Amino acid sequence: MPHLLVTRGGVEHRIPFSPGQPVREALDATDFRVRSACNGIGACGLCRIRIVEGNGGEVTANERYHLPASERRRGVRLACQARPRGDLAIEILAPAPTSDWKSPPFARFPDAPGRAAVGLRPVAVPLRQPLGLAVDIGTTHLSLALFDLSTGRRLAERWGPNPQAAFGADVLSRLSAATASRAAGGELSLCVVQAIRDGLWDITVREGLELRRIARVTLVGNTAMLALLAGRNYEQLLQPAYWTAPIDCSPADTADWVRRWGVHPQAEVEVVAPLGGFVGSDLLAGLLATRLTEASHPGLLVDFGTNSEIALWNGEVLRVTAAAGGPAFESSGISHGAPAESGAVFRVRYDAGADRFDYGIIGDVVATGICGSGLVDLIAVLRRSGRLTETGRFREKMNPPAGAPTLEQHQGESLFVFSAGGKALTFSERDVDALQRAKAAVITGIVTLCARAGIDPAGLRRVCVAGAFGHYLDVSNAQTIGLLPVVDPERVELVGNTALAGCGELLRFTQAGDRLTRLREGAQVINLARSTDFDALFLAGLYLRPLEPPQR
Repeated sequence: MPHLLVTRGGVEHRIPFSPGQPVREALDATDFRVRSACNGIGACGLCRIRIVEGNGGEVTANERYHLPASERRRGVRLACQARPRGDLAIEILAPAPTSDWKSPPFARFPDAPGRAAVGLRPVAVPLRQPLGLAVDIGTTHLSLALFDLSTGRRLAERWGPNPQAAFGADVLSRLSAATASRAAGGELSLCVVQAIRDGLWDITVREGLELRRIARVTLVGNTAMLALLAGRNYEQLLQPAYWTAPIDCSPADTADWVRRWGVHPQAEVEVVAPLGGFVGSDLLAGLLATRLTEASHPGLLVDFGTNSEIALWNGEVLRVTAAAGGPAFESSGISHGAPAESGAVFRVRYDAGADRFDYGIIGDVVATGICGSGLVDLIAVLRRSGRLTETGRFREKMNPPAGAPTLEQHQGESLFVFSAGGKALTFSERDVDALQRAKAAVITGIVTLCARAGIDPAGLRRVCVAGAFGHYLDVSNAQTIGLLPVVDPERVELVGNTALAGCGELLRFTQAGDRLTRLREGAQVINLARSTDFDALFLAGLYLRPLEPPQR
């Protein structure tokens, strides 16, 4: 894969991109964004870069219009028009202001082909070219996608941090805070509304799109996030009696949201209702996007996150559940945890013959931390190298080679220290324990649903791994530590942000609403807490070993 080479502060940063991809698009997923105000069509002329070395592709008519010949001769180009196919060293002449909102760093939106402009939902607001906004409210991140409702075409996408993290990394902490204080509950709702406003503002400034053309906003999320946003019934989620019951998350009034967002005053706001308990509308949207229930063979969808949601289709019946794994999959609460963005260690490789460790860093820059997929890799390779037991305890090897983690003691705690991209990172047994508990919760949910359906997990024909965590996931390493069922890796699909994809379908297409109704009517919500063998399954899931076949 080719790279953009960008130097800042004397440090060269390597940003991977697909051959032929516009430079602007590659930069937009990083902290090196360029100014723009035209949705990348070359109309504004703001996104100026200078090519230091390499070939940026043929100069376009838009560039000849905006850039004098003298500038073109010294390598000045528009980032949205330059489409290199090999390595390209550039200087950013017009950097954009820093923002928490960025374009996704990878293909997070698996938009299904062939459905644009077919069965589009009518728009009540009298606009010639109405826009629509799809929102996925995740525990850690918020994701937005903007569409042209007259054609169904996707225009822009952003993701940014969920500011509710100030009240706790997990959903239970936030629910407890809101239940204990009405003021805190109001702040938990308002901060998400304002964050969506900030994401919209980033889109309108950079893409040149008018917010008042937004005629419909559709939101999905896990039940806790929707209840906190609506400011009602969130206390029910702390009561076991409601863990399979429908929770009313419909907001009493959205007029204030509409005003704060700056969308059309008559814009329709839809909060897609969750299914029941902690199973939210994000999982339902994911089922729409993956078409899991349209096959006759068994399939599994796991949306990994702080509140991981799981759906199993056995060809006839849909069973769903939620597992409180905590934030470890998103590396929150990990010693050197980092989101899957530039600077995160996302890949760890181990060469057993040479006893050598290698680390992959998003953007090939100095490491800032380790993200969820890197965490899974690290634990798997530590197991293979004999440095970690299947119970999650460290075991030091004599004379470790260069690049291998070394065991050190700090304030009475054992820490593995490893160097990635020139920075020393630490990894503790508490970090291992956090991932063990998260993966034990998820695998307990998978095994429980399979047992109810009479399916051997190894017999699953399709396994869909959703969420940001899954994008860089090494399936073999995930199976090695018992995070995924042991099936042929070709059956495992890393499907990205299916919640946002399905939300986009509900926003645009009439048939999506009909399919959602059928999913609701046929789904069985399983409460893991009432499973008689929950404790045994959870304890077995703590071991860092492949998932064992069920006992006959």
